Amino acid sequence: MKKVLTLILALSIVVTCFAACGGNGSTNNPGASAEPAVDLTGTYDITMWVSEKEGVKEQFQAQIDAFEAANPGVVINASIEGVTEADAASKVVNDVATAPDIYCFAQDQLARLVQAAALSAPGKAAAETIKANNDAGSVAAASVAGTLYAYPMTSDNGYYMYYDKSIISEEDAESLEKLIAACENNNKVFRFALENAWYTASFFFATGCKSNWTMNENAEFISVDDNFSSDAGLAAMKGMQKLAQSSCYDNNADIFTDAGVVITGIWAAGDAAAHFGENLGATDLPSFEVDGKSYHLGSYTGNKLMGVKPQADAKKAAVLSKLAQYLTGKECQSQRFASFEWGPSNKEAQASEAVQANISLAALAKQGEYGIPQGQIHGAWWDIAKVLGAEAKAAKSDADLQTALNEYKATIDGLFSMTEEQKNAWGVIGGICGTNWDTDFSMKEDPKGTYTSDVLTLKAGEEFKVRQGAAWTVNFGADGFNGQNNFVVEKDGKYQIKLVWDGAETGTVTMIPVEG
Repeated sequence: MKKVLTLILALSIVVTCFAACGGNGSTNNPGASAEPAVDLTGTYDITMWVSEKEGVKEQFQAQIDAFEAANPGVVINASIEGVTEADAASKVVNDVATAPDIYCFAQDQLARLVQAAALSAPGKAAAETIKANNDAGSVAAASVAGTLYAYPMTSDNGYYMYYDKSIISEEDAESLEKLIAACENNNKVFRFALENAWYTASFFFATGCKSNWTMNENAEFISVDDNFSSDAGLAAMKGMQKLAQSSCYDNNADIFTDAGVVITGIWAAGDAAAHFGENLGATDLPSFEVDGKSYHLGSYTGNKLMGVKPQADAKKAAVLSKLAQYLTGKECQSQRFASFEWGPSNKEAQASEAVQANISLAALAKQGEYGIPQGQIHGAWWDIAKVLGAEAKAAKSDADLQTALNEYKATIDGLFSMTEEQKNAWGVIGGICGTNWDTDFSMKEDPKGTYTSDVLTLKAGEEFKVRQGAAWTVNFGADGFNGQNNFVVEKDGKYQIKLVWDGAETGTVTMIPVEG
């Protein structure tokens, strides 16, 4: 580590004025960085959330130490906590005042943070530097309506294919049909989470479909350009059906048991190596054929970002901006790749021999040629679109496939006609009452802050959550506010689901048995 830090110091440029950090003194952007400050020397107490992964906190602390050494007179007392990037935004939005000064989050949470005025946008000069140094997809991921609000940190949140080279050749890996045949003939499982919209979209992107959401400057969704229900969408459904109805198909791509093929991302690199061993293959997704035409599977590409909370103290705001630029710069990204295999967004770091030689990142980069940067997407879309995978599996005819697409379109259109009452309403959703996480069972408020469902007939083992506005922005699971775990029904019976909610992060969900 000492040699690495020495290299950082040698490459660092000491900048002592906020103007060099990108401050532009903008007064028409409430999220913009503070007015220029000439002298940044001083002691700063800051709070910070980073990944909960083992060793991450320690590395960020070492990088902050290096930043101090490169900026004499600037002393940072950092309190660093591990919070998963998937949960960070929800916690910040709930109480911006007590949120950390710097926090890392997944790109799909950007809109919510902008709406909550929880981000201090980099100044003009800083934004230009960030845009020049990072790949276009990560810059787009950190922007709303053309304004950069966050600092790109990774470009590795995408998926590609791991496969068993003992039963699949490099040539056969290019064909979905040949992959299916290899798995069927060798009693292996083809794992692809087609009942998860993030993966379902791959077939639609392959045939030229799009679902592009437009937001206004207040980060509110105002329209969508979506053609999933077109002829191209029907071709996508027919391609997806080939795999979904195969005997080798399994929707669970979180495990590798018995797998011949797994569609996943770099987070599963260790599991892939352990499962496939010397037969590990990794490459881009395959092509499939429908009606005599070949289509290469697309994918979403995504990023993790670093955000800076707005500050009343302009001097502290300048230091935080400068620190965030440093922590998301080439050297720090390269260190995190070396330690955790996080894929850099910085273009120079991406070009290094070590990154280029990484089998998983190489596969991700190859798939990136067919990837679609994941912009800001309405929270309800994930539930609406994920149904298409299950519908492709269940369909008996092309007419069934088109019906599913028509229902998809009607639901999408309905998002823009929701009343404020509907947006604030609570419901129960899950694999319950003959539905598959695609139906919200309404809950009535009485008294204020208490929401109760109608009587629901539930079976042991079924799972559910409660959520607001038919979206996942605010929900409660078995592990609390915006939790990862579902409630599980222990015994067959009739129940009412009751939520007592304080309007923030505290809520209690109970299942009330109903006699008769």
